Amino acid sequence: MKKHHNNPDSCTACTVCVAHCPVTAATPKFRGPKMVGPALERMRLSHDDVEPSLEYCSNCKNCDMSCPSGVPISTLNMLARAKHYKVRKQSKRDWILSHGEQAAKMASAIPGGAFFANLGMSMSRGIMKSIGISDKAPLPPYASTSFIKQFKALKQKSYTDKVVFYPGCFINYNDPQVGMDFVAVMQANKFEVIVEEDLVCCGSPLVVNGFLDEAEANARININILKKWTDKGYPVITCCTSCGLMLKQEYQELFHIEGAHEYAKHLYDAAEFLLELDEKGRLNTNFGTLKEKYIYHSPCHLRAQGMGLPGLDLLEMIPGLEVENADAGCCGISGNYGFKDDKYDIAMKIGTPLFEKIKASGLDTAVCECGTCRLQIGHGAKVKTLHPMTLVRKSYEKAK
Repeated sequence: MKKHHNNPDSCTACTVCVAHCPVTAATPKFRGPKMVGPALERMRLSHDDVEPSLEYCSNCKNCDMSCPSGVPISTLNMLARAKHYKVRKQSKRDWILSHGEQAAKMASAIPGGAFFANLGMSMSRGIMKSIGISDKAPLPPYASTSFIKQFKALKQKSYTDKVVFYPGCFINYNDPQVGMDFVAVMQANKFEVIVEEDLVCCGSPLVVNGFLDEAEANARININILKKWTDKGYPVITCCTSCGLMLKQEYQELFHIEGAHEYAKHLYDAAEFLLELDEKGRLNTNFGTLKEKYIYHSPCHLRAQGMGLPGLDLLEMIPGLEVENADAGCCGISGNYGFKDDKYDIAMKIGTPLFEKIKASGLDTAVCECGTCRLQIGHGAKVKTLHPMTLVRKSYEKAK
């Protein structure tokens, strides 16, 4: 992957990014990606001007995807936001939403911690609203046992071929079943999975709220750990599209860390990796028949990686399985954006076309790689949700 250059002068002011920005379409409070990104960046180079509507950028990356000149507009926005917070302290709300890993670690450290944390979260929605966290937003509950703990208790078959798995915060603390499904899928393909316990949050929640120095510190920890494996030729795989985007692309756009470009060549989305195995004739294609129907949502942070829709392509290989592509744009949640009280209605308005498409399908379950997208879909469309790896595992087990 080529290193992006954050050069605002590459912008030709064509306004394509504005036409594709879901936030601009949902609220007049945001002046649009062109204005708050490359246009104002030219001024920020010589002045410390702050554009108040910058806070409405959700970092969904739709502007980056649409830009014909390849300008990383959202990255310019995030860098400007971080610069702004060098002189202005973030709110308590933004601190809490950015440091979810710390709370999750505390909940996971003690017996019953997840239960009491979930109970406390449920009972304190009024308090959270008072600091700016929506009392209507679908906050993710903690799992009773983290992925790391479940993984350590798992007895894998040892194979010569190995992969390194980066679970990320959401899978580790909120939805560990996805991680366990991934391990089962890799075992079915005769791969042993390695997980490094010292890996930390990818930094995506920190970046969007202006904690750029902390995000860079996390990036250096993760790159240092993962590069040891990628230097040996081991692939690093994620099941979370936001983590994948951060590890593979945003570290290069935001930070100047030696080796980031080289290690990124060995990072894969789980379905992307499996499809590559198929191209090499190495994929276990002994799929069991699943006579089931689902609707699929492609996360913005997957599409921003320019790899197509590998999860959907993989599911199409399973006999009997019918999966409709919703193709209805952003769900609106964009990480923790939709959790904020002043952004909740905007997030729901952005996601409405997707919710309506899902409801119109008559299907009761949606498939999506992104954990927070799944939360938003379940909340807005009132359906169950699954990660593609769950269905792949189910198909392999059906074939036994």
